Amino acid sequence: MCGIVGYIGNKEAYPVLMNGLKMLEYRGYDSAGVALLNGRLEVIKKMGKVSELENFAISKNVAGNIGIGHTRWATHGEPSDQNAHPHLSMEGIFSVVHNGIIENYAQLKEELENHNFSFRSETDTEVLANLIEYFYGQGKDVTAEMAVQLALTKVVGAYGIAVLCSNEKDKLIVARKGSPLVVGLGNGEYFVASDASPLAAFTDHVVYLNDYDMAIIYRNNFTLKNIANNPVSLTVSNLDMKIGEISKGDFEHFMLKEIFEQPQTIEETFKGRLKPEYPDIVLGGLLNVFPKITAAGRIIIVGCGTSWHAALIGEYLMEEYARVPVEVEYASEFRYRNPVLGKNDVVILISQSGETADTLAALRMAKERGATVLGICNVVGSTLARETEAGVFTHAGVEIGVASTKAFTAQVTVLTLFALKLAKTKGTVSIEEYQVLVNELAEIPAKGRAILQNSNHIKQVAEKYKDVVNALYLGRGTLFPVAMEGALKLKEISYIHAEGYAAGEMKHGPIALVDDNLPVIVVAPHDAYYEKIVSNIQEVKARKGNVIAIVTEGDTGLMGMANDIIEIPKSHPALAPLLAVIPLQLLAYHMAVLRGCDVDQPRNLAKSVTVE
Repeated sequence: MCGIVGYIGNKEAYPVLMNGLKMLEYRGYDSAGVALLNGRLEVIKKMGKVSELENFAISKNVAGNIGIGHTRWATHGEPSDQNAHPHLSMEGIFSVVHNGIIENYAQLKEELENHNFSFRSETDTEVLANLIEYFYGQGKDVTAEMAVQLALTKVVGAYGIAVLCSNEKDKLIVARKGSPLVVGLGNGEYFVASDASPLAAFTDHVVYLNDYDMAIIYRNNFTLKNIANNPVSLTVSNLDMKIGEISKGDFEHFMLKEIFEQPQTIEETFKGRLKPEYPDIVLGGLLNVFPKITAAGRIIIVGCGTSWHAALIGEYLMEEYARVPVEVEYASEFRYRNPVLGKNDVVILISQSGETADTLAALRMAKERGATVLGICNVVGSTLARETEAGVFTHAGVEIGVASTKAFTAQVTVLTLFALKLAKTKGTVSIEEYQVLVNELAEIPAKGRAILQNSNHIKQVAEKYKDVVNALYLGRGTLFPVAMEGALKLKEISYIHAEGYAAGEMKHGPIALVDDNLPVIVVAPHDAYYEKIVSNIQEVKARKGNVIAIVTEGDTGLMGMANDIIEIPKSHPALAPLLAVIPLQLLAYHMAVLRGCDVDQPRNLAKSVTVE
């Protein structure tokens, strides 16, 4: 992986491809390249940023109306010019860009070597390019399209590919299994990308490919079939994305812009679903399956990374208010064990992109076992949205920063709406408490804006601790997952080792880390756990730890105890995660910037993890 672009039409392809690669930089990558068909295949690729590729290409022939491009996040083979995409087949007949992993590449490589094929790189993608070329050479009647089909029938693993053939100069071939691809429709031209962001500047009509789909694209038409050569019906979708969503505006980084967008995205997420003056929450995407949800004996929530932390908050809320047993699973573990699942279970899968490989594998397993499968997702048209029975979109807008921020609060908002609707439907929450929660949820955006006005104070705190090596985050109840999310943000973008713990567990091990060099960030608003967490803070102070406390506005109880205080507005305890996470995001952001880190594209990370 990580990003694919392609173009065929009457324009010069190179500027279109470079624009697309820049739009895909947010996904995280280590090298980039393009292949252009201009009588022959011209491949230009370079380790490093797209800007380095652009400089390298100044002296190259970039003419041509057909081309493919790629930003690579290394899986097979270290980052290098040689391992960068696109890859050429041995005789230079085919060029391929590829997201995903070819699991049986070693076996295929050995077989190709037995047929005198040689290799220039360490990648599984070059194996695929040579495999296509091998089948292409098996007879005069074998077309590029047929060679790609034959090669893909031999492949085990995931792929999203775009292929050019130097002998068939007016054709672009794309195919997918487990890794997303979108075709954008223009006037006498077509665009290809691994997500919709590079297409927004050129078209608002797209076709999302499904697994095993293959598109053969010419300048004026394209056909859609599967790799077994059977025709596939074509569904054109409207692309609802604005160019402004994928620009930084006046902000220094996308991540900071997205932190500041959270009050708006929370509003967008509950707009039309939550109206304090009306008696019920409306989740239209779940209307047809809500009787199944209400009757469920158990709910299982599955996610990865930040989505897993959101799921843990959902677990607390659903059990507290809807009184239904809830389990939260890492998708990467859930897919490989043999979980007990049945028709009375509801499985909720959470993914910002809707393309997370482990989450999609868990989805398919749950469907096979007969469970009701629901999705919480930010991307309309994503695989998760298409393959679940029903679901809820978060409406967070495009998230460019690799470290997720506004997607998290949008996911928590959806889970809160879900828990309250389920509780009201089941009668497990009083009308009075339900109304209080609905009213207070409607006030969260305004309270979030108040926290954001305090960003400069949080930056001052960050300046004190920017050079630390480790950090410990503590929380209780629904704020324990918030502590873990805060620690994850710090790890992701500043490269400071950080761990999030349930505060009551500190004495069972983590307290051994506490000394006068360790910052301990404690999420401690005034709630039912307050006295307990004050005791935990005293334990830290007794061992000379430095305490940064996130407290309710006006709380004086920790003034003389904590080294630094960050206030958040008072809220209902069930809704505190939506507020408490914002200063933690800002703290991580400012510490990373002060350390000179690339906060939007942190090292080794990718935005959409489409491989295992």
